[in-house]
Amino acid sequence: MKKVLSLIGFLIITISVFSQNSEWITYYKKSDFLETPRYDETMEYTMKLAESSDLIEYISFGTSLQGRDLPLLIIDKNKNFTPESVRESGNAVLFIEACIHPGESEGKDAGLMLIRDIIIHNKYPKLLDNTTILFIPIFNVDGHERFSAYNRINQNGPKEMGWRTTANNLNLNRDFIKADAVEMQYWLKLFNEWLPDLFIDIHTTDGADYQYSLTYGMHVLGDMNKEQTEWQNNYLSEVEEKLLDDDVLIFPYVSFRRWHDPRSGLIRRTASPRYSTGYSAYQNRPALLVETHMLKDYKTRVDATYHLLRHTIEIVDNQHTELKEINKNADSETKDLAGKEIVLEYYTSGKDSSIVKFKGVEYNIVHSDLTDDIWVQFSDIPKDYDLVLFDKQMPASTAKLPQVYIIPVEWTEVINRLAMHGIQHITLQESKEFEIETYKFSNVSFSNSPFEGRQMVQNFDMEEISIKKLFSAGSVIIPTNQRTAKIIAHILEPIGPDSYVRWGFFNSIFERKEYVETYVMEKMAREMIEENPELRDEYEQAIKENPQYYNNQWTKLFWFYERTPYWDQQKNVYPVGKIYDMEAKD
Repeated sequence: MKKVLSLIGFLIITISVFSQNSEWITYYKKSDFLETPRYDETMEYTMKLAESSDLIEYISFGTSLQGRDLPLLIIDKNKNFTPESVRESGNAVLFIEACIHPGESEGKDAGLMLIRDIIIHNKYPKLLDNTTILFIPIFNVDGHERFSAYNRINQNGPKEMGWRTTANNLNLNRDFIKADAVEMQYWLKLFNEWLPDLFIDIHTTDGADYQYSLTYGMHVLGDMNKEQTEWQNNYLSEVEEKLLDDDVLIFPYVSFRRWHDPRSGLIRRTASPRYSTGYSAYQNRPALLVETHMLKDYKTRVDATYHLLRHTIEIVDNQHTELKEINKNADSETKDLAGKEIVLEYYTSGKDSSIVKFKGVEYNIVHSDLTDDIWVQFSDIPKDYDLVLFDKQMPASTAKLPQVYIIPVEWTEVINRLAMHGIQHITLQESKEFEIETYKFSNVSFSNSPFEGRQMVQNFDMEEISIKKLFSAGSVIIPTNQRTAKIIAHILEPIGPDSYVRWGFFNSIFERKEYVETYVMEKMAREMIEENPELRDEYEQAIKENPQYYNNQWTKLFWFYERTPYWDQQKNVYPVGKIYDMEAKD
């Protein structure tokens, strides 16, 4: 009888556990690890997590163009769900983002399972003692619902997935600094309210074949604070070692010097602030770009992401005080950049190299009779290589940071973006004249086609000039002694790779708005030469140096027009001012 009762008790417990576990089986697992859930199904599971535990809070941090909520889960064992309460608690903040490119959905499925296992199943009881998690299961919610089996031609599963861009065809992972997408504007508000201590952005890579399930990008090549660089390198070493116990291989983002050809060697670069990791780095916050390998099956990729996130939480939990202090020091260091030369862009040196071990696969390069070019053919046979690596970063462009920048009130689109990036500014209450340094442009060229919805400025020459300029009430003064100084410089220094000049925010300054008739200028040009005979030599030299431009009457006469008092003196002059010594100007 006792044996029967024991058996009944065992069956009741087993059924209860099975029932509990079956309630929390994800859509991904129900599909035998072949599918990823749609937006509604993801939202249902996300909200169920929040409703089932008072350690999880769900919020919508914004609304997409098509009216979908942007979901965010906040997970905190102390039930702190605001930036202020989390800061007071001493927790580190780990911000995890999935589906910025919705066709790359591993982060969504791995993240939901991990949160379930930590909070609902209590599978890892020691995790999250000192860490608060922000988790976005789907960032690009509208692109997610452009669902199809044909959205990722290079990718091995899931069966169907979302589309890369937003409803109005913007790539969110090119939008971090220019912030044109409404979704990005909401994201920036969230980021700057929380200022996470570590940010993880989860993707699936395209490219070559190799043995690694995961590749990553992290700013460890010298463009960040020394302490932050050391912490990130130590983190990468530790997480790589932990992943080996899970049979997960990880390697830095794979970029060959010749596309797809491992024997050409590897090259590494830093990311500009249009990208997630570049933006976070210039906000003085470490960021990890996760790139699962598209040719591995979907389950392998999701499992690898799951383990990476689990180990990362453990590392952050153990080092939360150190990480927070390092980030705080980086902020303080950035506040002292005024008057100093800072690097805005790097290039990879082709002279300095090292040898690294690379776990690739055997491959052949054959001639294509279809395209009359090379055809790389990868095999399924693993092969280890010794590859040349180029990763030394050299300054490509620099700028001296002033004490303040001044933006005229009429450039409202630029001014409105400042608050989105957490940039503090002072608004002029009355008109005032300042002596400023600024730039005058020449030889400006534009891209032949739009990029991310904007006609970008490709190339230009510029010289620094000093002028007196009246700034109307409502103009803004931006001090650089703040933690966002690097972002300020990247926005306002034209030479930067993602400056607002390059993104086309100031394109109207390059337009001529007044004209002159040729018959008027023919007469005036002769009068100008008669008054100043040297002018003719300068004119003829200009034609000789640039005959393709000065190839008609209009351009030749406009050469003279530019040298008259009637010429628009504001054309090609950057309206943003720089003041290196504000006290001396007051």
